[in-house]
Amino acid sequence: MFSSLDARMNLFSLRPLIPRLAGHTVLVVGDVILDEYLIGRAVRLSREAPIPVLEFMERRLIPGGAANPAANIAALGSRAIQVGVIGADGGAESVRQALAERGIDTRGLVTDSRRPTTVKTRILAHQGLSFPQQVARIDHIDRTPVNGGVEAAVLRQIEACAADADAALVSDYLSGLLTGAVAAGVRDAGQARKLLLAVDAQGELDKYAGFDVVKCNRAEAAAALNRDLSTDDDVAEAGRILLERLCLGRAMLITRGAEGITVVEAGGQAAHVPQVAGARAEVFDTVGAGDTVIAVLTLALAAGASAVEAATLANVAAGLVVRRVGNYAPPPEELLWALEAWGEGQDP
Repeated sequence: MFSSLDARMNLFSLRPLIPRLAGHTVLVVGDVILDEYLIGRAVRLSREAPIPVLEFMERRLIPGGAANPAANIAALGSRAIQVGVIGADGGAESVRQALAERGIDTRGLVTDSRRPTTVKTRILAHQGLSFPQQVARIDHIDRTPVNGGVEAAVLRQIEACAADADAALVSDYLSGLLTGAVAAGVRDAGQARKLLLAVDAQGELDKYAGFDVVKCNRAEAAAALNRDLSTDDDVAEAGRILLERLCLGRAMLITRGAEGITVVEAGGQAAHVPQVAGARAEVFDTVGAGDTVIAVLTLALAAGASAVEAATLANVAAGLVVRRVGNYAPPPEELLWALEAWGEGQDP
């Protein structure tokens, strides 16, 4: 039976969970990306083409892809060990610097001189007092699956770094790192050490059979099952099917944007965690929200929260992220503020 949690999960009750998000060590494995933001002030239209001319204002370099969950983990007081592949180029140095500035352990990064460091360059136009608007994006990326010596080096790093972790988080951007062998390597290393195993998948769900928790969005779940998921019951049933098909140890989560998250726990109990009303008031940019969800979800489960509690807190954290432009890692005090501010008016 599908159950709604609209009136049952009080945000104030989650406040004691915030300090318990700190103190964990999470192995983060996935496609490391450098997000570059070039921001300029729109001053006129070009005479060469019907496009705005931007006068440069600033350049920001932010960890993206699998590095964004790592940044969120570090911002909440836990330790993140990053495993991924970078190139032998300037982008690689920028990635290492951006991660180090956020306190992320970079020893698990593997260099592949045959591919570029993945860099996503976003060009944003600032107009008056409004938020900057994205006008173009250029990606430097090679999606060729890792193989040979590089794949073997990644597997060695997973095995070595897992020894220091109490949880493992996989962030799959389908950019070549998460081959079947690498996914299996995370699972085997984690199971051998009894780590919590969480996955943010963007497709290819069957690679993650035997993990504890898998998160995907509604479109990805629909594609995996080749069926339409239009109602709450449709999504809940999809979660049950995927939970059983993947033999997950804890839960299957299907995110639904403004409609929240559907959680199906081991045993088949399904629940819908709605988006918090306060979080919907100001949405400027959805980039990075899913990364924050998986990071907070992993830490909350590692801290002993139930899947529903973890999903509710993750929803609140995502609500903070969408109020900003670009990737953002909310600190504990801001997460606590959101629980108190957006919990106003709820029954105690």
